[in-house]
Amino acid sequence: MKNNLKLLRTSKGYTQIALQMKTGIEQSLLSKYETGERVPPTETLIRLADFYEVSIDYILCRTDNPQSHK
Repeated sequence: MKNNLKLLRTSKGYTQIALQMKTGIEQSLLSKYETGERVPPTETLIRLADFYEVSIDYILCRTDNPQSHK
């Protein structure tokens, strides 16, 4: 999961601070999600999937297809 979250963020050209401003998810939590130190709760996964327009399965590295099961 950590690799896909960072990949999604950087592919859109966002810093963690910019993503915080757009999603309301604290930068410190975004950092921990990206490094794998913490797993986002379901509500946060939904928010990130909706923001990036990808499936939760893609964020969780259950598929390589961003639109799978969406």
